[in-house]
Amino acid sequence: MHKKIMLQGTGSSVGKSVLTAGLCRIFSQDGYKVAPFKSQNMALNSFVDEDGKEMSKAQVIQAEAANTTPKAFMNPILLKPTGDNNSSQVILEGIPFKNMQAKEYYKNNPLFREIIVRNYNILKENFEIGVIEGAGSPAEINFRKNDIVNMGMAEIADSNIILVADVERGGVFASIFGTLMLLDKADRDRIKGYILNKFRGDTSLLIEGVSLLEEKLKSNNLNVPCLGILPYIDLDLENEDSYNFSPKDEKAKKDLNIAVINFEKLSNSTDFTSLLVYEDVNLTYINSKEQLTGDFDLIILPGSKNAIYDYTLIEARKITQGIVEYINKGTPVVAIHSGFQMLGKAIKDLKQVESSFIKAETLGILNMTTNMKEKKYTKQVTKTLTNCTGILEGFDGITVSGCEIHQGVTTGEDSKFSVTGEDNFALICKDNIIGTYIHGLFNSPKFTRKFLNKLRSKKGLEPILDYVNMETHQETELKKLAKLMRLNLDLKKIYEILK
Repeated sequence: MHKKIMLQGTGSSVGKSVLTAGLCRIFSQDGYKVAPFKSQNMALNSFVDEDGKEMSKAQVIQAEAANTTPKAFMNPILLKPTGDNNSSQVILEGIPFKNMQAKEYYKNNPLFREIIVRNYNILKENFEIGVIEGAGSPAEINFRKNDIVNMGMAEIADSNIILVADVERGGVFASIFGTLMLLDKADRDRIKGYILNKFRGDTSLLIEGVSLLEEKLKSNNLNVPCLGILPYIDLDLENEDSYNFSPKDEKAKKDLNIAVINFEKLSNSTDFTSLLVYEDVNLTYINSKEQLTGDFDLIILPGSKNAIYDYTLIEARKITQGIVEYINKGTPVVAIHSGFQMLGKAIKDLKQVESSFIKAETLGILNMTTNMKEKKYTKQVTKTLTNCTGILEGFDGITVSGCEIHQGVTTGEDSKFSVTGEDNFALICKDNIIGTYIHGLFNSPKFTRKFLNKLRSKKGLEPILDYVNMETHQETELKKLAKLMRLNLDLKKIYEILK
């Protein structure tokens, strides 16, 4: 018999994604075949599964926590905000559908519901337990009639619900009580308990509040117990969403200082935040040319969901001038996806595939041009570097892995600087510039440590021989999460809630 449980939140960013991963790991440790599910996710950190289909990075981490292979059916609807007229690219079952604004999106509700049912049935037929994640808050009552991700999803799966509340934000008891009171009785009856998440300090200080809340709930004929208080934990897991990415500079003094151009429509922030696992790395997020006056060892131009828009912004802020100055003095630059496209002569979007912008004359550092196409290129890649020159001299034989996710087709003479063989623009190196369409490049441990040691050598620093295996690192963090949840949650009641 398939069983399921759903985590919903009193708001966004209360910890639903992380706790979903934690439950997946606990159920897997206990011998169950388990998989995560999120019917609709709005996120710019995405991944390509082994079938070449795109899905949210959050469900990838949750699947890995469940010790199963990430598949797009675990996230059948992915919304990637373009930042253009409040529209998003709608990806259905891992394949781009179209760009849509909210009103048009809601008109397609019957289609989306059918897709969700079909994909949850795949999970239901192949796994003993489904751990379902909601989005935002179920108390957004103006969306209830069209809801397919919170209570609407709970109806589809006929699932009981645990409510997650964030103590760190303040007003936690009001958020729980208010959420429950705003729901219709049928929806409210599905909520079988709540978790207080991210508490800093002595948990005994919350006990009186829990008791008082319990009294108020019972006076309203509600039996919704506290299932545990989770202390704040600084987990080093990749962020779900670069759409809400709020970078904080690392202030501690480190050997290597890296500047990341902070695009307004930045996507796949995990391409560079993975570098923070390395103890000798410091990241600074650049929003103006003035911030580039420091002595940086590396400049990173990351991806963007709206390349032309973001290029016009960094040009207006004269950040492009600072980038060129660093390139001219020999500072290494790594440009990924849209950042890579910006190093060429132009980005053209004549059919307005990505946005309403048609063309931008770009930096012209590389002899190449990018044209946006309606077809989206999504695939996993593993490449062994060959004929390496410039900053990558000595890297022959090193293997890199990741995934390509792009609608731009790039052509030009600088393809001859390819270090990945026949896929000319998968990864090129020209002097001090690395350009790539490979997301997750820095998750390749031997490549990353060797590259960071190249930067260290340029500063006269000794190499560091140890490298970080990102899979092993994530596994350690997931075990830490599961242990914390086992110690602080009433797992007996949680197993009883499984329906």
